[in-house]
Amino acid sequence: MITIRPSAERGNLNFGWLDTKHTFSFGSYYDPKYTGFGNLLVINEDIIAPGQGFGTHGHQDMEIVTYVIEGELEHKDSIGNIATIPQGEVQRMTAGTGIRHSEYNHSQEKSVHLLQIWITPNTKDLTPSYEQKSFSQAEKQDKLCLLASNDGRKNSLKIHQNVDLFGCILGNDKTINYQLKNNDYSWIQIVKGELNVNEKILKTGDGLAIKEENKLILKSFQENTEFLLFHFQ
Repeated sequence: MITIRPSAERGNLNFGWLDTKHTFSFGSYYDPKYTGFGNLLVINEDIIAPGQGFGTHGHQDMEIVTYVIEGELEHKDSIGNIATIPQGEVQRMTAGTGIRHSEYNHSQEKSVHLLQIWITPNTKDLTPSYEQKSFSQAEKQDKLCLLASNDGRKNSLKIHQNVDLFGCILGNDKTINYQLKNNDYSWIQIVKGELNVNEKILKTGDGLAIKEENKLILKSFQENTEFLLFHFQ
């Protein structure tokens, strides 16, 4: 079973400094049909204006993944991490027993464009932790690059849930086949471009909920179609 979550139907709030689109219910946006997908709770597409950002705020018992599409994001947290996350880098923050952090666009000229992803952990009250890694375009070009996993294999970020998160940049007319088991479920989020998944056409910003499918056939119709694939086991 495959269901498209059209980009245009996402929740959209614009605060001036922040233009945000919510795939699932979040904050003041609520859609009873989209309150998460299994352990995938949030996919927010955020554009943060120059010199703006999120002030210090707290999280608990959540795995938070930040995928920077364009620009650079500055991160500071209560466990001593100060980092800049540029395009192509991915951050994983385990909120666990509690963490406070801020996210800021230090550029005075360019916006930051990112996806922020929340996944419920398989264990509560974890010790808060932080991890950040760079994944080049070459690593993602025409293949699924493992960005995060439960065991941190293949130099991926370690996430406390039974999920494999892949990133891919697929060339025009390129195809990838991916196997699933019957009890697994997956989500595909299109960062940019156009992708055919089992004869369903997805465009920039679209999401795809996948259940009870054994095989995915992913084919790009544009050069440099970029997407994320979540595989929950």
